[in-house]
Amino acid sequence: MLTVLMATRNGSRTLTSVLECFTHLQTPSSGWKLVVVDNGSTDRTREIIQSFQTVLPLTYIFEGNPGKNAALNTGLAHVDGDLVVFTDDDVFPRPDWLIQFRKTADSHQPYSMFGGAILPRWEEPPAPWAAWVPLAPVFTLTDPRLREGPIDAGLIYGPNMAVRAKVFNAGTCFDPSIGPRGADYPMGSESELLERLKRQGQKAWHAQEAVVEHFIRNHQMDKSWILKRAIRFGRGQLRLLRASNPEAVSHWFGVPPRVFLRMIKRLMRITAAWLESDDQRMLVARWELNCLWGHVVEARLLRRQHYVQGDCLQGNTKEAQ
Repeated sequence: MLTVLMATRNGSRTLTSVLECFTHLQTPSSGWKLVVVDNGSTDRTREIIQSFQTVLPLTYIFEGNPGKNAALNTGLAHVDGDLVVFTDDDVFPRPDWLIQFRKTADSHQPYSMFGGAILPRWEEPPAPWAAWVPLAPVFTLTDPRLREGPIDAGLIYGPNMAVRAKVFNAGTCFDPSIGPRGADYPMGSESELLERLKRQGQKAWHAQEAVVEHFIRNHQMDKSWILKRAIRFGRGQLRLLRASNPEAVSHWFGVPPRVFLRMIKRLMRITAAWLESDDQRMLVARWELNCLWGHVVEARLLRRQHYVQGDCLQGNTKEAQ
């Protein structure tokens, strides 16, 4: 048995099509169930989910506490089986998706984390400049050069990943202070968990044949949206850096000093690109500058908040290995 776990908030625009896609999934030999956690939706999300309960092995859960990770933590209490597959409400899996994850997990017992390929499903054909920005943090797409085999946990992304259930049975949970929660948040919902498991000795594998398509909306092709996302990405990266090696991040008024130097260099690049009318260099430098600004924003916030981790974030998972 494996469980697919998904959190959604006001996802009615894509949820019907996604769940319809789920009705075409091939059933792995061990069986499967789907747990969808409604994170305080105010649209037709509940109605849509419940309409599929007669055609899918679906459990509906409501979690009013805002935040994707808060919703996922609630969903973990309803997991059955030995493997938890995570995805999102705008992701369309191929019919053999679960079979491929099942086969990979069964064939590679020393590994606890698995990531699959994430391809784009564009609402409209992308503008040429979309290739200028990093596709992973901007659109959550995997590198097409990845091949089947061991990978770094940082190359696994939330729309298409699986983790052995024993990891969560040992007490691990998601950090509710990071990830989607309104419009202003540090990115890294699942990344924080995966990096934490990596530090605890868990190993990751790329399942190339477990393929999904991530829906890219038209508004995500707006440069202003992309640059705002750069700030959220930078905020999350600062969180991950501090978690992995707190002593390596020295601070000047709460901000690593090297960040300011890098920002100055990016400002110089933006000026040079503007003078040369080089749109590509301009966009790349602006993305990088906003990522660095996200570092500054998050460092200042963390300095004021003095965030304290809960037990399920501090513990290890040696029991799960």
